[in-house]
Amino acid sequence: MTETTDGTDPTAARRLDGNAAGGALADLFAVDLTAAQCRCAGCGSTAMLGAYHLYADSPALVVRCPSCTQVVLRYASLQGRILLDMRGTELVTISTG
Repeated sequence: MTETTDGTDPTAARRLDGNAAGGALADLFAVDLTAAQCRCAGCGSTAMLGAYHLYADSPALVVRCPSCTQVVLRYASLQGRILLDMRGTELVTISTG
């Protein structure tokens, strides 16, 4: 992502936190993924998915790393199918108890 010359983030007004993806992901996973630890494949930083940045104003949900802004997850529903792209996520760790 690019920043303006005054240092502000031009996409900040559209950004939600990753917790907003919880409802859609609940259709696919039996656990709450917003509490899962995710490691970004781009920069290696690890945080709960709920701390990542979600952009939900496009045909798909797009989740970006808060450290490097790389796309870590894309989620869409199309014609009765769920499309999930997690190639930007190196590892997802889910606590089972």
